[in-house]
Amino acid sequence: MTVDAPNRGLRERKRIATRRAIERSALALVAERGLDKVTVDEISSRADVSPRTFFNYFASKESALVGDAPEILDEEAVEEYITAGPGESALRGLGPLIARATESDTGEIATQQLRRTLLKQYPELFAQRMFAMKAFEEHLVTVVEARLRRDEPELAKDDAALTSKARLITLVVFAVVRHAWTSWNDSDNPRLFGKRLIDSFHQLDEVMAVGTPAV
Repeated sequence: MTVDAPNRGLRERKRIATRRAIERSALALVAERGLDKVTVDEISSRADVSPRTFFNYFASKESALVGDAPEILDEEAVEEYITAGPGESALRGLGPLIARATESDTGEIATQQLRRTLLKQYPELFAQRMFAMKAFEEHLVTVVEARLRRDEPELAKDDAALTSKARLITLVVFAVVRHAWTSWNDSDNPRLFGKRLIDSFHQLDEVMAVGTPAV
């Protein structure tokens, strides 16, 4: 039987709501009791789901606390980035793309604030969050490669050189993301992470404008 679009939309909304409920329950319980004193069963009970349902969404209580790594799901935005042309910096153009991806990932402000508090309290969770970004990083390399193939036809003839440049751009961008996460994590400002990320890109522009001193 074919499921119509409205039902698919409702199913997706329910999936997201369940996932967010589990995250909120995990964060609240750990904030109340501490990381070592909370179990998956307790999180499931607070979220009103079964442990089996919990594991359909998360591999562990830590992954529920850390949340999802961002994914670039907006194909239209990706295509706009790839086809923007050499007149726009391939590095700078990633700012809005990543801000959009991370904003959808971090969820509502209350959850962001509680997650930020726990990431600060438990460095191992912050480290896990950074590790979870690895798959996102690899995806981003392929997006940048597609952009460079269009912008730099000569470079595209050398696959190794193309990948090397795409990876360098991606690593610079991830340094900006890490800077934004650290700044956002250390701040008491409740604004969304995506806005902090845009600020970090602006700071990168300022640093690059200074230029590199001669050696």
